[in-house]
Amino acid sequence: MRKINSQKKSPVDRWVIEPARRFIENSTTSGILLFSSAVVAILLSNSPWSQEFHDLWEIDFSIGFNGYVISKNLHHWINDGLMAIFFFVIGLELKREIVAGEFNKPKQAILPMLAAFGGMAFPAFFYLIFNPAGPTSNGWGIPMATDIAFALGVLHLMGKKVPISLKIFLTALAIVDDLGAVLVIAFFYTSEIDFISLATGLGFLVVLIISNVLGVRNTVYYGIIGIGGVWLAFLMSGVHATIAAVLAAMTIPADVKVSEDEFVDGLKKLLHYFELENANGLPTVTDNQLHILDNIQDFSIKALTPLQRLEHNMHPLVSFVVMPIFALSNAGIEFSRSFFDQIASPVFYGVFFGLLVGKVLGVAGLTSAIVRLKLGSLPKGMTHRHLLAAGFLASIGFTMSLFVGGLAFIDPLYIEQAKIGVLVASVSGGVIGFLLLNSTNQNQEIMADNEQTNPI
Repeated sequence: MRKINSQKKSPVDRWVIEPARRFIENSTTSGILLFSSAVVAILLSNSPWSQEFHDLWEIDFSIGFNGYVISKNLHHWINDGLMAIFFFVIGLELKREIVAGEFNKPKQAILPMLAAFGGMAFPAFFYLIFNPAGPTSNGWGIPMATDIAFALGVLHLMGKKVPISLKIFLTALAIVDDLGAVLVIAFFYTSEIDFISLATGLGFLVVLIISNVLGVRNTVYYGIIGIGGVWLAFLMSGVHATIAAVLAAMTIPADVKVSEDEFVDGLKKLLHYFELENANGLPTVTDNQLHILDNIQDFSIKALTPLQRLEHNMHPLVSFVVMPIFALSNAGIEFSRSFFDQIASPVFYGVFFGLLVGKVLGVAGLTSAIVRLKLGSLPKGMTHRHLLAAGFLASIGFTMSLFVGGLAFIDPLYIEQAKIGVLVASVSGGVIGFLLLNSTNQNQEIMADNEQTNPI
């Protein structure tokens, strides 16, 4: 979309605001920042300041009043609180896809949904091959997740050489995958439940649903009830608080008060009224102009769904604050003398092969089988080589896999082994997927050149 650049630009606009906006809007920036945060965590974990870095996440924080206090260390606040923002945005994305996206069209949604199912079932199966029983068997949910930021980041590195259908397919797959991870957390990685707190949280959730039906559209209202009611009650109930974030996101209104035609007609009238007002020749506008501008702003808000407005506004917060902080606090691996012993562990094998083999077989293998049996067809522009690359990109399980690893195990040794498996498999899958896409593009370019040189 063409942007209007006729406004006067100050030095701050030119040197600070615009470069920052370009940085944020760059599709690969968030993935680079996330990867950099993980590298910094690993470097600090193996530096002379490793103990101080570890102790930083153990600092206790408490919130409460009048004897009602919740006390957790910084690491838990990040995983239970800050990551709830991440899951809230996932919930917004999922609802948008259901209302007006890929999942609104069942025929188009069925293939990525089946691919996501295979991409969850096969990794769990491979993990259990190496960990069939005992305390390590609880980690079967770790390799089930796909990191959408990293996976799409690799696709964006290819630019326009990648078919848009592949990006849509991988995005839809990853969203279903995230929903699967949320359900796994809810049903299998939840501690003892306080049913009174859970009922309180569900009560606040009903309030939000009724508010939506009655037409309440104020996002601040939903934020206060969602955080102070639903999230806090779920946190105290024992059900993982990130589940509350997804449920709260589903209550955000996804309709508009002003249709597109009404917006265009109304905006034309308001602009006409603004044009008829006599300018005062000063930097400030007149009272009538100010009133018209307020109406334009209010009219524009009514033409946009609260769901999309929230999702758009919160993406930078999640991409550039929440996920980097999570990576910094969770990706630290200490390369001690026992490092190679940890690589030779069943947990590492289960996570590594679950991601790198299970994901590829579940996503690419199952989808390919469905297509060959003529039960479905690949999206236009996608080839089986693209599908194989998507399978490897889906094996990038960084954020969600690390998150589930922290829930699955109590023993720090198992958590460390799972981290190593996630990082090694994610890097391997990303590199292989990129190389496959790159070679596919090169082959297509050679074929196109040959057709031009030797036309039939």
